[in-house]
Amino acid sequence: MLRYPNQHPNAKIQKPKTTEECTLPDHKKEEAFRVIDRRPFTAEGELRKEVVEEEEREAKREAAQRPPTPPVEAAKPAAAPPAEIPTRSPAFENLIRMLGSNAAMVLGAYADPRTGEPVIDPEAAREFIDMLDALHEKTKGNLAPEDDSLLLDLLGKLKMTYLEVNQAMAAQAAAQAKVKTRP
Repeated sequence: MLRYPNQHPNAKIQKPKTTEECTLPDHKKEEAFRVIDRRPFTAEGELRKEVVEEEEREAKREAAQRPPTPPVEAAKPAAAPPAEIPTRSPAFENLIRMLGSNAAMVLGAYADPRTGEPVIDPEAAREFIDMLDALHEKTKGNLAPEDDSLLLDLLGKLKMTYLEVNQAMAAQAAAQAKVKTRP
């Protein structure tokens, strides 16, 4: 008797069956493979009749589910949804306050801790004011009323302070020029 490796000692080798002997049950033979073309267009590019009928049925179902609108309401134009009012943003407020305090610092509002003298840098102040102006322009209409008024108030105060500092510096420069030109 022929034995295969790893074969159980009591196992019997069966003779392979021929194709006539290996038949499937009859109910499997009758089952056929069916292909249904579900593409919406024909080979000519036109809508298939079944697709058009299905769309009509779906439209009727939707119309039946939706209650009919009275003709009075149908004549009225649709009311626009209320505009969303932006909410106050603490992060945006902090950004505005930070830029404003930096601008105020270079306009002489705070003294330098080392020297005790106010720091005056009109160019840096102009940069901070321009940043705040750009923020105001880019966020126009998208800010909460509180944030918008804070930004406008701060910009107004900084611009006035900037003008006052520039006028004071110009007057000081003119006074120094007079002193130098005196013999």
